Amino acid sequence: QLQLVESGGGLVHPGGSLRLSCAASGGTFENYPVAWFRQVPGTEREFVALINKDGGSIRYAESVKGRFTISRDNGQNTVYLQMTNLNPEDSAVYYCAANEKTYTTLDYLYSLWGQGTQVTVSS
Repeated sequence: QLQLVESGGGLVHPGGSLRLSCAASGGTFENYPVAWFRQVPGTEREFVALINKDGGSIRYAESVKGRFTISRDNGQNTVYLQMTNLNPEDSAVYYCAANEKTYTTLDYLYSLWGQGTQVTVSS
């Protein structure tokens, strides 16, 4: 079964950048669309970005369009989320998720999740 591990979170000043990684193991990674979600404690999980199996189709939440870039390297079994021009509203725990059977922004359709990585944007 595919397992996911996020990394790259941290504390950054407003306007700064971070690159998150989602490393996969234990499965055929190139068969899986992968999405990033984020969640602030006490609020619902929010879709951020989605990439299909070969990287040819990508979707973003309106709130991150033009600032975040999702990409994948199937040879390295990794999906990336490059985040630029960060603001305090981007602070959250970021999760990657995978589902072999569907390409979707709906979190409840994902069965495989990482443990999350904290992103804090603060001066």
